[in-house]
This record gives sequence, structure tokens and C-alpha cells, in this order.
Amino acid sequence: MTQPDHEGTADRGPQDAAPGQGSFGEEAATMTENTEVEAGAEGGDPAVEPPPAEQQATSDSAAEGDAVDGATGDAADDGGALDVDPLHAAHDEVATLKAELAERTLDLQRLQAEFVNYKRRVDRDRDLIKENATYAALAPIVEVLDTIDRAREHEEVTGGFKSVVDQLERTVASAGLTRFGAPGDAFDPTLHEALSHIGEDPDVEVTTCKVIAKAGYRIGERVVRAAQVLVVDPAGS
Repeated sequence: MTQPDHEGTADRGPQDAAPGQGSFGEEAATMTENTEVEAGAEGGDPAVEPPPAEQQATSDSAAEGDAVDGATGDAADDGGALDVDPLHAAHDEVATLKAELAERTLDLQRLQAEFVNYKRRVDRDRDLIKENATYAALAPIVEVLDTIDRAREHEEVTGGFKSVVDQLERTVASAGLTRFGAPGDAFDPTLHEALSHIGEDPDVEVTTCKVIAKAGYRIGERVVRAAQVLVVDPAGS
């Protein structure tokens, strides 16, 4: 058997020996302090200040609360500013409606004036069309009436022929064809066509129709044919 080496053990110095009583006490004290710090953090000891991150979060929350309060106050102020007087708004609406009514009235008056002018033009055109149609229908009959006049001068309008002549003259007269031109009428170049001057006449003061060669006819103010006449002038003209 091998004997224990007492000499090796005896030769160990103080530095190789187990930790002494003093070093164990220091470690125990350190462990106790750490345990107290952790217990204070978990228990929410008010004396312990929160870490910097928690302080920043708390500051941000407070800033957001102030911002919300400020926005609410601004909104309340704005709401008071946007509260318009109902009477003022009603006056504005009435003024707008009056302006629109005046504009619509002007439009209506303009349309009414245009309609009146259109109706007048239509009536005038209708009358003109009627007059042109009458003119086209009666103008050729003028020659027939001239033939009747010559027959009357020779006293050939008698018997049944006279009844036909009278009926024809009444018909054309009712259609608007009127006869004009008689001896003694003052000469009017718009109504008479002078075929010849046959001298002077002391009994007249102006150029006068002395002989009617052919009677004139007109429809309304429109001359179908001018009267063909022989005229005399005043004495000394």
C-alpha cells in the first residue's frame, strides 16, 4: 500500500489553502445586496426610479395627452367660429334667390319679345303669300276686264252677257282687285302711265288725266297695272 504524502501537504503555503472566513462573508454580503435590489424592482418599490426607457414612454404619453387636449380646445374654438348667424345666412339666401329670379325674368321677357317678333313675321309673311297668290290669280283677268270695258263702250254688254259681267266684276272685287283711274284725276306717276300729252287746259291747275285709255287695277296697295291715260297740262306751263 502507498502511504499518504504528509510531507506534500505540510509543504503547502498559506496561498494554497481553502478560502478563509473573510472571503466567504464578502461573497454573502454581495449576494444579499443583489437580492434586495431585485426584490425592490419586482415589488414596485416607489423609491426605485424606472429605467430611462420607461421614463421616455411616460413623457411621450403625457405629450400625447397634452396634444389631444390642445386639439380638443382648438376644435371647440373652431366650432364656435364656424357657427354662422342663421339670420345672416337667410339674408344671403334671399339675395341669391332674388338675383336668380331677376335673371329668369329677363330670360322670360327676352323669349316673349322674340316670340312676338316671330308671330309678327309669320303674320306678315302669311299676308304676303296670300297677296302674291291673289295677284297671280287675278292679274290675267285684267285683260278680260279690259275687253268687257270696250264692249260696254259699244253698248254690247246686254242680256245674259251683262249678268255674267256683273258676276265676274263682283267676284274679282271680293277677292281684293279694285279698279282706279277716272277722267279729272291728278296725274300720279305711281298710279298712272301717261301715253301722251294732249295740250293745255285752263281749267286745271296741275297735270291732269283727261282720257282713260285703260283702267288701272290694284290689290290693296299693290298696283297690278297702272292706268293708261292721256294728260293735259295747266295753261302757261
